Amino acid sequence: MRALCLLCWAVLLNLVRACPEPCDCGEKYGFQIADCAYRDLEGVPPGFPANVTTLSLSANRLPGLPEGAFREVPLLQSLWLAHNEIRSVAIGALAPLSHLKSLDLSHNLLSEFAWSDLHNLSALQLLKMDSNELAFIPRDAFSSLSALRSLQLNHNRLHALAEGTFAPLTALSHLQINDNPFDCTCGIVWFKTWALASAVSIPEQDNIACTTPHVLKGIPLGRLPPLPCSAPSVQLSYQPSQDGAELRPGFVLALHCDVDGQPVPQLHWHIHTPGGTVEIASPNVGTDGRALPGALATSGQPRFQAFANGSLLIPDFGKLEEGTYSCLATNELGSAESSVNVALATPGEGGEDAVGHKFHGKAVEGKGCYTVDNEVQPSGPEDNVVIIYLSRAGPPEAAIAADGRPAQQFSGILLLGQSLLVLSFFYF
Repeated sequence: MRALCLLCWAVLLNLVRACPEPCDCGEKYGFQIADCAYRDLEGVPPGFPANVTTLSLSANRLPGLPEGAFREVPLLQSLWLAHNEIRSVAIGALAPLSHLKSLDLSHNLLSEFAWSDLHNLSALQLLKMDSNELAFIPRDAFSSLSALRSLQLNHNRLHALAEGTFAPLTALSHLQINDNPFDCTCGIVWFKTWALASAVSIPEQDNIACTTPHVLKGIPLGRLPPLPCSAPSVQLSYQPSQDGAELRPGFVLALHCDVDGQPVPQLHWHIHTPGGTVEIASPNVGTDGRALPGALATSGQPRFQAFANGSLLIPDFGKLEEGTYSCLATNELGSAESSVNVALATPGEGGEDAVGHKFHGKAVEGKGCYTVDNEVQPSGPEDNVVIIYLSRAGPPEAAIAADGRPAQQFSGILLLGQSLLVLSFFYF
């Protein structure tokens, strides 16, 4: 028993006194300190006492921080890594340090950082990442840092900031973000508004300035003139031409997504069919309907043809193409989506008569689907089905206008007639 006690004391004594050879370890002001600064180190040395609360590795030659770099010192409260050559921090390098209050990574070459590790550092109060090569900060990077008081991001390569980046920092009192090459487009306007209204101390505001576009170069964000910015809006519509025409097998389903917004939104189509989901970044074809370089297509003409002007054509529309068609527009200020369900049927099939009667009843009442200037407009959110009545005979026909929009005078393209089509849209 006595031998076991002596062994335990030896282990405890070793935990207190062990120290990597290049470093100095000791107690100061009640903190267990390991000083490894200015040692010309190229890696985090092993062998630290488990009770170390302050670790300085500043002014060395560390090229990066691997996963588990500080696994030996889980009680760390302060970690100083300034003036190294750190280019990347691997996922898991900092995550175990749940007691960390101060982290200094300034004056390195950081371009890749394990932002997700910060989610575990809820006790952090000081974060210094200035004088690095950081070009991007995820929107949720600071989502767990409600205790953070001081954040230094100055002298990096940040050109944009996601809206709401600093919203979780409810205790923040000091933010330094000057000397970054900000791109002064609509996506940065929120930060100007936030900075002017915030009680957070933001020094050197004249050096928080635009680098691009050229016409705004050098203008501080606080004096940025109003920009013509608007969130996206979408209108999913169909343009008919021959009311009452009979549809033939192998026709072309034609939809058009009118998009508005500033900056000009990016348009995507999301198509859910019985065979699966298709995602299309518009455009995927040129004005001739042939696939653009890089577009996924097994032949010269893709199954779903998305044109640059917002039109979507589906040649040889049939049962396999039934489903939900959604257009999604996105820019720096947000997104908007509009969708329509499409179902194919032949005259007399069960279930369509009820929908048709509903449509005709609404038409008589002046409700539901209607046409304005020869274009279908959305009705109410209660209707979300397109029923296409298809004749049983006749050759397939299809046409595309020269500009890539649905041709207006070809019976092969889906046409609107009250007896043929029930159409409505829903929005998000």
